[in-house]
Amino acid sequence: MQKKKYNISVEATLEVLGGKWKCVILCHLTHGKKRTSELKRLMPNITQKMLTQQLRELEKDGVIDRIVYNQVPPKVEYELSEYGQSLETILTALCTWGDTHITRVYGDKSSVLEESILNQ
Repeated sequence: MQKKKYNISVEATLEVLGGKWKCVILCHLTHGKKRTSELKRLMPNITQKMLTQQLRELEKDGVIDRIVYNQVPPKVEYELSEYGQSLETILTALCTWGDTHITRVYGDKSSVLEESILNQ
């Protein structure tokens, strides 16, 4: 594996967490194991292809674990790995900042979230 060079450490962070959906997936996984179908239901605007791609990348980077149960029908769950759990403080901070931003821009977080749910 060729070593990468970064100009600033945040580049390494963004390489792992960058993209529209990775932080959203990780925030959902901070609440416990989820199956692919559960994540899809929680994130209705993501395509199945994109969800699968993002999960594979997070698994490759060691941030999540894929658990395959030996049963019929097959069952697969995802959870934060021990390494991924080190991101919980960062994810909480992002959510807190997002709440503040929504309130600042829209005045009421609940009305924005309700509107979002109604438009699905």
